Amino acid sequence: MKNTKFQPFYTSILIIFICSVFIQAKQSNPTSKSIIFELKTKKISSGLIRRSTNKLPFHHNVSLTVSLLVGTPPQHVSMVLDTGSELSWLHCKKNPNVDSLFDPVHSTSYNPVSCTSPVCRTRTRDLTLPVSCDPKKLCHATVGYADMSSMEGTLALDNFKMGESPVPGVVFGCMDSGFSSGDDPRTTGLLGMNRGSLSFVTQMGYPKFSYCISGQDSSGVLLFGEVSFPWLKQRSYTPMVKISTPLPYFDRVAYSIQFEGIKVGPKLLNLPKSILRPDHTGAGQTMVDSGTQFTFLLGPAYTALKNEFLAQTRDKLRVLGDDNYVFQGAMDLCYRVPLSQKGYPPLPTVTLMFQGAEMSVSAERLLYRVPGEVRGPDGIHCFTFGNSDLLGVEAYIIGHHHQQNMWMEFDLENSRVGLAEVRCDLASQKLGLGL
Repeated sequence: MKNTKFQPFYTSILIIFICSVFIQAKQSNPTSKSIIFELKTKKISSGLIRRSTNKLPFHHNVSLTVSLLVGTPPQHVSMVLDTGSELSWLHCKKNPNVDSLFDPVHSTSYNPVSCTSPVCRTRTRDLTLPVSCDPKKLCHATVGYADMSSMEGTLALDNFKMGESPVPGVVFGCMDSGFSSGDDPRTTGLLGMNRGSLSFVTQMGYPKFSYCISGQDSSGVLLFGEVSFPWLKQRSYTPMVKISTPLPYFDRVAYSIQFEGIKVGPKLLNLPKSILRPDHTGAGQTMVDSGTQFTFLLGPAYTALKNEFLAQTRDKLRVLGDDNYVFQGAMDLCYRVPLSQKGYPPLPTVTLMFQGAEMSVSAERLLYRVPGEVRGPDGIHCFTFGNSDLLGVEAYIIGHHHQQNMWMEFDLENSRVGLAEVRCDLASQKLGLGL
């Protein structure tokens, strides 16, 4: 994807903290175990959540953050769960003046990777070929950002504890430079969860993982492993799109699925199939991304959706009427909603249609109240779909805002993504997490 200009945006950050619970899964193999995490919410002060150049450059007001134990003795870390990234990294405390949660000096199992190690030659966006070495002949790792800044550090291995026992030798980036004063030290790093060879889920060896995010209270679950529950029978599966030939705009380790169409209410938009499929350069793939908040569509599809949504809500919503206002650089359909109004009038459901599965976006998930933006007696609420073309991004991105109250299953073994409409708060209760 192309680099995009960084747009400053400041808001309170809502972080979802996850505490681990190790359980016996009810499935055909009684000895099989899965790891389930409990999701809880916590508001923290404004801080910058920076993104790599292959991701949309937004400061998200909601991030999915997993709490893990790393090192020996174990240290608590918080890592943003990102299905769109490969290399996991931690903000390492190599400088005594830097406030961070992970200190490799105090971990006896910490082991930096040398330049001569085969791991240093793994093909990933975050490791350069030929190999880049630091002055100590250690493998140098760099993560670039859309504002042209970057984080740098050393590739390393350490124990990551999930469930009962630590997993030794997990590869991650131990980043110690390039952090700004706006970075929140409590978010210690990022957990790369795509299909790349260095991603966390690949290294852990789980054949699948799932998560479920509720709406209003943002409670829910994250689950690693194979689990079968009676109340989770109605899943629909869509195959992952694979392209073996390297293409400049196609991310081959993303969770890429095939877009088939969009409905607004009962009306199917008249979209040529050609604009919903990757072209000869790989541009136009559709990626499921837990690290992006909203959903972004390529220009022709976005324009058709915007126009139809406007037509069907003309008598229900008051358009902002400010051509110069574009939320986060890509969302140009916004409305004025009275501050005294609770909820929205009935709105048409937007259905995203994939090969073999659908995702319905309705009610409060269609509009987003922009924090701090007021016009007289009204607040500004923007349509939760954006235009990828305004950012120079050559892809469709399905963000986690539209994955709320959906059981999202990433089945690596069978190369498919499963979807099921579920009350995620009730799913947490059924799993005995006691939310």
